[in-house]
Amino acid sequence: MVVDMSSFGEMLMSRPAGREAIMGASAYIFDGLNSNENIVLDFQNVKMLAPSWADEFITGLKSKFKNNIDYLNTDNPSVKASLKTVLEPIDVSKYKRN
Repeated sequence: MVVDMSSFGEMLMSRPAGREAIMGASAYIFDGLNSNENIVLDFQNVKMLAPSWADEFITGLKSKFKNNIDYLNTDNPSVKASLKTVLEPIDVSKYKRN
């Protein structure tokens, strides 16, 4: 399933907006899909993606679809940076106290 992320808006910003988007998508877009279904998030017409919005949406999506999520049209610098922030694991060793 390919999801046009611009259907949520061209400017995807704020944690509350991301939470609202994943709740709506869960009820109307992803309802009834098998957890093995491959989901493709297409960012073609997204002008701005905030890490907080992406975190709410993608984390919510991953809770059901695990690793079956792919990303298209991520060349926009805002989209690229936000996805990097949300998707790359944090190196906790940098934050450990001795």
